[in-house]
Amino acid sequence: MTVGLVASTLGTAFAAARETRIPDAAIARAAQLRETALASDLGYRVTESLTTEVGARLAGSEADARAVAWAQAKFRELGYDRVWIEPVSFPKWERRSESAQVLGANAQPLTLTALGGSPGGTVEGEVVRFADLAALEAAAPGSLAGKIAFVDYTMARARDGSGYGAGSRIRSRGPSAAIRAGAAGYLMRSAGTGSHRNPHTGITRFDDGLTPIPSAALSVPDAQQLTRLLALRPQRVRVALDCGWDGTATSHNVIGEIRGSKLPHEVVLIGGHLDSWDLGTGAIDDGAGVGLTMAAGALIGKMDKAPARSIRVVAFANEEQGLHGGNAYARQHAKDVTRHQIAAESDFGAGRIYAYSSSAPAHAKVADEQIAQALAPLGIAHTPGKGGPGPDISPFAAQGLAWARLAQDGTDYFDLHHTPDDTFDKIDPQALAQNVAAYAVFAYLAASAEGGFGSAAKPVAPPSE
Repeated sequence: MTVGLVASTLGTAFAAARETRIPDAAIARAAQLRETALASDLGYRVTESLTTEVGARLAGSEADARAVAWAQAKFRELGYDRVWIEPVSFPKWERRSESAQVLGANAQPLTLTALGGSPGGTVEGEVVRFADLAALEAAAPGSLAGKIAFVDYTMARARDGSGYGAGSRIRSRGPSAAIRAGAAGYLMRSAGTGSHRNPHTGITRFDDGLTPIPSAALSVPDAQQLTRLLALRPQRVRVALDCGWDGTATSHNVIGEIRGSKLPHEVVLIGGHLDSWDLGTGAIDDGAGVGLTMAAGALIGKMDKAPARSIRVVAFANEEQGLHGGNAYARQHAKDVTRHQIAAESDFGAGRIYAYSSSAPAHAKVADEQIAQALAPLGIAHTPGKGGPGPDISPFAAQGLAWARLAQDGTDYFDLHHTPDDTFDKIDPQALAQNVAAYAVFAYLAASAEGGFGSAAKPVAPPSE
């Protein structure tokens, strides 16, 4: 045998030794776990408990504090080995009241809701309609002086929620564009796909150096009504918002952990965000994510044989107003990125999961395929190279955390998202059980793998969800 061949053989053997695989015994146990989770209503009951006993959980509110207490108690009730909290501080925004009316010959009320981060105030002025954000951004400085800008963009429905990008940009960038053009107020067609008279809230931002103006979202039918009225004649509208920032608040990331059998200081992280907007009861956004991941961890904890690594479930604080919980977790655990095997977050409702992908590097492709095969009986396709980490996972993923995506069917998600209609009755128990089964199988197998999934302390630019 030549020296070159020896070196090649040794190199191949070394590479094979580093290849991440999941033992056959763990795959067999995961199959039973999958069937147990499908037959369980635990995720549904946990979600019901949160949305019923606490209800809406606006970050920094009294209900937010009750949600933190609820989550700690629920983790303990479910048998988690360790439960703790980590503080998260942020500016506190409050909503008190809101209304709007068309004035003059066509006088009538409009249904709207203040955008999170909007200041309070009452403004009255002529409405100027724009078809999209680009049209508003092209408006000349001063051209909207004393007027109310109205962006009437129709968000597209999509299974993967891809239409939300344009809709959310209108919410986040539109008010600043309106201010630059001199507007006294800002209205937008809700970033949503439903036809019910429910406006969609969500956080907005104002660029540095600009004086914020009252900013709100009209329900889709009211936006359509205002467009028809504008086709008849110029219209004046009065918008009255009582809302705004009120100091700072401290909430908490709530964390529960099922202890691993061989490598307990290494973790597979799953979770959702505990806060919600205040209009509904935060069932699909994101009570379901919290409920299903809590249930997945609990079902793993009840197995006869624990996985090698610990299962960590995080109920993140204040995702809605700027990923505050996710950023705080990434800062606090930055030195432990290599102890995090891989992470996945559920924050896209309660629809069935239809696809799985991850950031697994070449040496973990076999294990990644093994996980995909175990998920296939749930109707989940393997889609390597697709998607990105969930919102609260993304700050840590940017530091090198390995991530997985379990893509939920969001065809109807934006009918309900950030509206008064985001309530528990919208959740399908069977679909939620499928989610629990998928997260349980994924977490158990990742925690049982012999080898890692690529987490390392390194700056990366993960693709967006």
